[in-house]
Amino acid sequence: MSSPDAGHPPSTIADTGRRTLVLDSAMATFARFGYRKTSMEEVARAAHISRPGLYHLFPSKETLFRAAVTQALDRDITAVEHVLADTGRPLPERLVAAFDQWAGRYIGPLTGDVKVVIEDNPNLLGEIAETTRRRFEELIRDAIAVESGREAASPVAQTMISASIGLKHQVTSREVYLERLKVAVDLLVR
Repeated sequence: MSSPDAGHPPSTIADTGRRTLVLDSAMATFARFGYRKTSMEEVARAAHISRPGLYHLFPSKETLFRAAVTQALDRDITAVEHVLADTGRPLPERLVAAFDQWAGRYIGPLTGDVKVVIEDNPNLLGEIAETTRRRFEELIRDAIAVESGREAASPVAQTMISASIGLKHQVTSREVYLERLKVAVDLLVR
């Protein structure tokens, strides 16, 4: 009796870790240089992998970009879900932490602009980015609805998201972003 994986190379933790590392390196490179100016050679160098090895994992720059963005957005959404699920913390504190995971950690001189490179390339991503944005809004709305009711939750969530987007473009540090976001959350969630 053959195993269900017969004929397929085994997937190991090391393979998964290597792929994660390559995708993290790719996302950082795309954020630093932008999609158009990033070469597979630069990504391979950043990931400490040969260019043929990179092409073995990802047959094109577009495939690599989609995979890197998907991994980054999935990681962000998972972090937001965990933060919001911690009902032992007050709602305003969870909301600020959720926005920090979603946007705050990408603010500052050393982070590269992950969100900009995602927003600047919607034609390459299809529904990936939009689906994740909708999921983020649902998570924020649902957390607010528990305390404020479903009817009030949608406009408050949308306003918080708008405030976050505005703050992201006005501040130069994560700390200032969080300080000002706390003010917005305190005004909106009572």
